[in-house]
Amino acid sequence: MGGSEAHYLVDILALLLATVVVVPIFHAIRLGAILGYLAAGVLLGPWGLGLLTEVEEIRHLGEFGVIFLLFVLGIELKPDKLWQMRKMVIGLGLGQLLLTAGVIYGFALLFDVPHHVAIIIGFGLALSSTAFCLKLLAERGGISTQMGQMSFSILLLQDLSVVPLLALVSMFAGGASAAAESNIGFGYAVLIIIALLVAGHYLLNPVLGKIVASQDPDVFVALAVLLVLGMAWIMESIGFSMALGAFLAGTMLAESHYRHQIEADILPFRGILLGLFFMTVGMGIDFALLWYQFWVVIGLTVGLMLVKGLIVYFLARFSGARHNVSVQTAALLSQSGEFGFVMFGFATLSGVLETQLGNLLTLVIALTMVLTPFVVKGANYLTTRFYVADGDEEGDFCPLFDETEGHVILAGFGRVGARIGAILNAANVPYVAIDMSQKRVKAARAQGFSVFYGDASNVKVLQAAGAAKAKMVVVAMDNPAHFDRLVPLVRQYYPHLPIHARAKDRRHCAELITQGASTAISETLETSLRLSEEVLQGNGVDQEDIESVIEAFRNDYYSDVVQKVSDNRVVMGELKH
Repeated sequence: MGGSEAHYLVDILALLLATVVVVPIFHAIRLGAILGYLAAGVLLGPWGLGLLTEVEEIRHLGEFGVIFLLFVLGIELKPDKLWQMRKMVIGLGLGQLLLTAGVIYGFALLFDVPHHVAIIIGFGLALSSTAFCLKLLAERGGISTQMGQMSFSILLLQDLSVVPLLALVSMFAGGASAAAESNIGFGYAVLIIIALLVAGHYLLNPVLGKIVASQDPDVFVALAVLLVLGMAWIMESIGFSMALGAFLAGTMLAESHYRHQIEADILPFRGILLGLFFMTVGMGIDFALLWYQFWVVIGLTVGLMLVKGLIVYFLARFSGARHNVSVQTAALLSQSGEFGFVMFGFATLSGVLETQLGNLLTLVIALTMVLTPFVVKGANYLTTRFYVADGDEEGDFCPLFDETEGHVILAGFGRVGARIGAILNAANVPYVAIDMSQKRVKAARAQGFSVFYGDASNVKVLQAAGAAKAKMVVVAMDNPAHFDRLVPLVRQYYPHLPIHARAKDRRHCAELITQGASTAISETLETSLRLSEEVLQGNGVDQEDIESVIEAFRNDYYSDVVQKVSDNRVVMGELKH
C-alpha cells in the first residue's frame, strides 16, 4: 500500500472514530447530532489534533450528503404539492433574499466597500444553509409543519437563485460579454431541465422495472445512486447547484411505486455523508483569524444573524404565521449557508473579492452555522415557556408531504395481503402496502391499491413508509422466512407498534408471538374451521351449536399457542441464566 493510500485510510478511520465517539456523547447531553459533528470536525481539523488538513477535499465529499438530503426531500414531495407552494416560494423566498441582501449591501457601503463587492456580499450572506435547516427540522419532526413549509419555501428559492448569482459574479469579473453568455446559458439550462423532467416522467418507471426484473438488489442500489448523482452532475454542468439537481430527481420519483425502496437504499449514504459535511464546517473554522479579529468577527456574526432573523420574522408574520412560529422560523434561517462558501470562493478566484475579505466572510458563515443549533434551542425554549397561542394556527398553508398518521402498514400483497387491502379500501382505512413482486405491485396499482415496491423486512423501507406514525403493521407475506425477519425488526425499532401476523400453523404462531407479534393468526386453522362450519351446516347441525363448537376449538388451539409461548420464554430465561 502506497503512502497516499495509507494516508486516506487514516483519514477515513479518524472520521469514523470521531463519529462513533463524539456524536453519541452530544446525543447523551441533549445537544444533538449537528453540534456533535461540528465538535468532531474541530477536534480533527487543522486547529485541533491536526489529523485532517485537506479541508476543501473533504468538503467536496461532504457536499454529497447535502445532495442526498435534497433527493430524499424531493422524493417525499409530490409535484402537485410543489406547484401549490409556488406563491409562497416566490413571495416569502424572493422577499427574504432581496430584503436581506439589500440591508447587508447598505451596511457594507457604510464601511467603504466597493459597490459591486457589496452586492456580492449581500447576496452571499443572504442565503441560508439547506443542510443545517433541514437536518434541524427533521430532528424535531417539523418538516411538514407551518414553520417547515415556510422555511423550505425560502430555501428552495435560494437554491433556484444559484445560477443568476454566479452569473452576477461572472459579470463583475468579465463585463457585459460574460453577462450575455450567462443569459444565453440560462435559457439553455431551462430547456434542458424541461427535457429531463419530461424524459423522467415517461422513462424512469420502465427502466426501474427492468432493473427490478433482474432480481439483483445491488444493481437497483447502483441505479438509485446513479440517478441522484447523474442529475446533480447535469445540473452543475449547466450552472445550477448539484443539490437542486438531486431535488428534481427526487420529485421525478415522487409518484413512482419504487420510491420507498429507493429512499431506503439512499438513506445510509445521506446520513454518513451529511455528517461529514457538518464536520468540514467545524474543520474550516480559522481560529487564527478569529483570535486576531475576535470582536470584529463576533460583531459581524451576531449582527448578521440578527438582521436575517428579524427580516424572516416580519415576513413570516406578514404571511399570516403566529408569533411563536415566526420566531422559530427566524431562528432556523438566521445563519448563512454552504453556497456562501462557493460564491465567495468563486468571487475570490475571479478577483472580485480580496482574499483577506473572502477569508473573513467564510469564517463568519461557519460561525453562524455553529451557533444555529443553540439559537434554535433558545427560541424553542422561550416560545414554549412564555408564549400562549390564541386559538388554532391560521394561514393559507397546504400540507407539504403525505404524512399520513394512523395508517396501516401492510407487509405483503399476495393472496392474503390483497384481500386485506381490498377490505381496508372498502372501509376507508388508510394503508401503505409493500411487496417485493414487481408484477403484483403494477397490477395492484392499476386497480387503485396503495402498493409500493420494496422489502418490508428492511427497516429503512419501513421508515420511508411512515412506520413511526403508523397505527399498526400487518404481516401478510407469502414467504415465512421474510416475516420471521420482519417481526423482530419492527419490535426492535418500533417497540410500541402493534404487529398482527399471518402464521402457518400453531408452532409458527407461538414463534411469532415470542418474537414480538401482538397477535398471530394461523392460516391452516382458520381454513379448517371455515370448512368444518360448512360441513356441519350441511349435516343439519344447529347454527348455535356450530358456533359453540367452532369457538371452543379455536380457543383450545390458541390456548396451546399461549402455553407454547410461555414454555419458550421459560426456556429462554433459563438459557440466559
